[in-house]
Amino acid sequence: MSTSPASTSPVSTFAALGLAANFVRAADALGYDEPTPIQAAAIPPALAGRDLLASAQTGSGKTAAFAFPLMQQIDTGIRPALRRTQALVLVPTRELAAQVGETLRQIEPFLAEPVKVSVLFGGVSINPQLMALRGGAEVVVATPGRLLDVVEHNGLKLADLDCLVLDEADRLLDGGFADEVNRVLALLPARRQNLLFSATFPEAVQALAAKLLRDPVRIEITPEPVIEAKIEEHAVEVDDARRTPLLRHMIEQGEWSRVLVFVATRYACDHVADKLRKAGIEAAAFHGDASQGARTRLLSDFKASRLRVLVATDLGARGIDIAKLPVVVNYDLPRSAVDYVHRIGRTGRAGETGLAVSFIGAQAEAHFRLIEKRQGHRVPRERIEGFEPKDVPVAVSAPLDPNGGVKGRRPSKKDKLRAAAARSGS
Repeated sequence: MSTSPASTSPVSTFAALGLAANFVRAADALGYDEPTPIQAAAIPPALAGRDLLASAQTGSGKTAAFAFPLMQQIDTGIRPALRRTQALVLVPTRELAAQVGETLRQIEPFLAEPVKVSVLFGGVSINPQLMALRGGAEVVVATPGRLLDVVEHNGLKLADLDCLVLDEADRLLDGGFADEVNRVLALLPARRQNLLFSATFPEAVQALAAKLLRDPVRIEITPEPVIEAKIEEHAVEVDDARRTPLLRHMIEQGEWSRVLVFVATRYACDHVADKLRKAGIEAAAFHGDASQGARTRLLSDFKASRLRVLVATDLGARGIDIAKLPVVVNYDLPRSAVDYVHRIGRTGRAGETGLAVSFIGAQAEAHFRLIEKRQGHRVPRERIEGFEPKDVPVAVSAPLDPNGGVKGRRPSKKDKLRAAAARSGS
């Protein structure tokens, strides 16, 4: 397999990579301050129509590395009278499918003409996905199995595809996906652009690349040394009903210039932001119900410090990357320890010092203890004068199992069985 070298020299702007002005605006709106190394290396050859074989770790910005050139090629190409599928992004998991689909949909409003993005994955009814494909879709993001199901239901035709993206190719070829991937490839036209991204290159990926790619540009980004995050964690005990007044108190007393507040629901986004505004604090809700134009304005205002508080759900906060963000608050605890790390990791970046505050109510104590166990360290509990909790923390009847029970505040069926087994054993 012949490859061409890729330049990984730093590029400071997306315009310098060849993105059109409307896509440069999209990058800014989505919170991309400057291109990451994988974006700088991948976008120019992808825009030129070259095949890519790219090594990209999770969190490197690879989604934007293929999303921007993919959407720009559709935007500048000749649109057929009827919608046809021009680009397919194949991913290994439903979570990644949803994430990639969200990024593409955030870019879509910046195109000269509307583009339809459909996301297909298993584990849910196929009927809504088939209905969403009526009239066609220019871009499809899918897991292999569900994509084949949709094709068998005559919900999608791939004979006129222009671009195929294989995201996390090593995981796509794990766990029995290889046969499904090969069945998908057999449905595609011979002439198309192929972009293959993989964190590792086992033999299966190398064999697929040799068969799939034509004179590819090979991109290998050496991960930069990790700068140890300097995040000061605080766990403040407070009754649920007093969280909003406490948040207002801490913002004012701490003179926080900007703070990203995480809540569990869209309703909580609106409610908390509204309470803060009524208290004279510049705050806004940031979630999926807001229009793209509104989200763009809010993010711009927050980055420019015209907005002091952004209240967001985990899904709504995807794509937010704010330089030198001083404070993150877990108004509601996240569902998992992994989500906790992602949330607080938005502060304290690049050697900066950050502050992460979590509100711990009586019902949340056991859940936070499990997050601590997963992290391997305990965060001392604190109380703020005037906001001391009156509720008694819920007692934990059995030792917390580090292997489960993080998904929500209520114990799952498995958690209940573990607790019962622990009681009977004792």
